[in-house]
Amino acid sequence: MIRKIIKIEEEKCNGCGACATACHEGAIDMIDGKAKLVREHYCDGLGDCLPACPTGAITFEEREAPAYDEAAVLASKKQVEKPVFAGCPGTRAKMMVQKKEDVAEADRETNYKQPSRLMQWPVQIKLLPTVAPFYENANLLVAADCTAFSYGNFQEDFMKNKVTVIGCPKLDAVDYYEKLVEIIRNNSIKSVTVVRMNVPCCGGIESAVKRALQDSGKFLPWQVVIVSTEGRILE
Repeated sequence: MIRKIIKIEEEKCNGCGACATACHEGAIDMIDGKAKLVREHYCDGLGDCLPACPTGAITFEEREAPAYDEAAVLASKKQVEKPVFAGCPGTRAKMMVQKKEDVAEADRETNYKQPSRLMQWPVQIKLLPTVAPFYENANLLVAADCTAFSYGNFQEDFMKNKVTVIGCPKLDAVDYYEKLVEIIRNNSIKSVTVVRMNVPCCGGIESAVKRALQDSGKFLPWQVVIVSTEGRILE
């Protein structure tokens, strides 16, 4: 039958998972970091997912599709014994368990007050000027907000001797590209280090840096470091 159903543009999807959470029928799953309409007969065509999408990747279309099957939706909900997480991996709740011996060893090794390695203010990408004296001959650290809380020795291993700029592409809902390309283009930046989490929505900050470097007209050494939610360096 021809009916109204949602359409998801994969190239616009940032993997945040908000649509999957908003879909009460369970028609949408997150697959390889992208939202997919995997059960067309679960989609009622009402579009609860549309306002939840921050990038406008979801629209309506009229096409051949199976009819909405309310009975199947209700039956599916009854079969699920516990909630199945279908949203962005970055919002999935879990508990971290620290080994007592690791904590004790860390406490023995850090019996002094570590000085702050922050070299400038502000630090939020949205608040930073595009030209400032602290950028001169600086090694630039572009970090996702959560990395400093996940990786225990963040200041010493990453912030030391670097100008630090931070942001969250999911919560800020902006493209950092324009600000970053101006910072790199208008100042004598020596190198760029990106530190991000291993969740799909964190890829936005890496993508913005890559495009900024490409369009700045400069060839700078740069690297990407990926941190797991357990605080381990993956790459």
